[in-house]
Amino acid sequence: MSQLEKLQMQGKHVLLGLSGGIACYKIAELTRLLAKAGATVQVMMSEAAEAFITPVTMQALSNRPVYSSQWDAREANNMAHINLSREADLMLIAPASADLIAKLVQGRADDLLSLTALARPIERCPLLVAPAMNREMWAHPATQRNIAQLRADGATVLGPAAGDQACGEVGDGRMLEAQELLDELIAFVQPKLLAGKRLLITAGPTFEPIDPVRGITNRSSGKMGFALARAAAEAGAEVTLVAGPVHLATPHGVRRIDVQTALQMHEAVLPRAAAHDIFIATAAVADWRPATMNEHKIKKDKSPDAPKSAPVFELTENPDILAAVAALPDKPFCVGFAAESQDLIKHARDKLQRKGVPLIVGNLGPATFGRDDNALVLVDADGERHLPADGQARDKLSLARELVADIARRLHAS
Repeated sequence: MSQLEKLQMQGKHVLLGLSGGIACYKIAELTRLLAKAGATVQVMMSEAAEAFITPVTMQALSNRPVYSSQWDAREANNMAHINLSREADLMLIAPASADLIAKLVQGRADDLLSLTALARPIERCPLLVAPAMNREMWAHPATQRNIAQLRADGATVLGPAAGDQACGEVGDGRMLEAQELLDELIAFVQPKLLAGKRLLITAGPTFEPIDPVRGITNRSSGKMGFALARAAAEAGAEVTLVAGPVHLATPHGVRRIDVQTALQMHEAVLPRAAAHDIFIATAAVADWRPATMNEHKIKKDKSPDAPKSAPVFELTENPDILAAVAALPDKPFCVGFAAESQDLIKHARDKLQRKGVPLIVGNLGPATFGRDDNALVLVDADGERHLPADGQARDKLSLARELVADIARRLHAS
């Protein structure tokens, strides 16, 4: 587990139900990850699940006794399905077999898992299911009807993924991996401050080619922009991410458009901007590009009498993406980033006024490029505020969540 996931589930109590399936082996790792993320985990297992993984294993990993029968007499009132569901912040069934999903849809209660899912207080103990089954079972019309009804009844369906299956076939129906399930749960418990909003964000550097193998770029890793895209999606926004050349995985639930040059980023952003509620320009866009690109790689002239001067390139200015969006008649709420090497607040305030936007987020570029942590200063017409308040670097995902909350407040106030 990375530092970003540690304690992201602090204080949450997860009621974890296992139905029968070979994917039960993944839940041992998920339980360990949940504990490291600060959650407490209470495991329930169906009789079929015990054929794939033992209660002893799950008890050791959760540090709690495992329940598997609705007739379990350990509860004083003999009502484990009531007591355990009242203690939980959420109920996750993983793996969720086709049979178990059918039971949930029909409201059946003939084993502990289905009984508890039926008896839980819906308004404060949401149900999440992670399907796991053969590709043909997943594609069957009965299963698809059941999944649609399960969603209509308020459950959240996580996955499934496509890939190799235990039966040797390949296709949809494979349960998400433990880390993917953890990421889904972390996202699920975040406040939905941007529910119903559409957010467009740029991230990473641009690359302005000089010839087929060389170009002008910068050290931006894109990590802050990708963290913001993830945080906004967690907050319930529909997120489109326009990314320069970076080696980062697309955050779950985010639509990604890859570009290389500033012109390509401009062409990707401008037609879409007006259809969004928020635009965040985190990308470190090159201010200049070569006026012409050489068709072939520029070679050194190695002849003895060749001049020793370096090639000379004519540069032309790139379009200002943030200013162009801020000038639209139906512009979204615009947030710019200023990565500076000195006089951060002064340069950020100059940029705020020059671009005509309500908020500039400043940071010291050389101190944060490529790192997993950062410290920000929020500059607006009323002043500036450090994030975090003590000015000390924090992990970028935590900062992104705080910044998303700040933007949500500003958007609602406006």
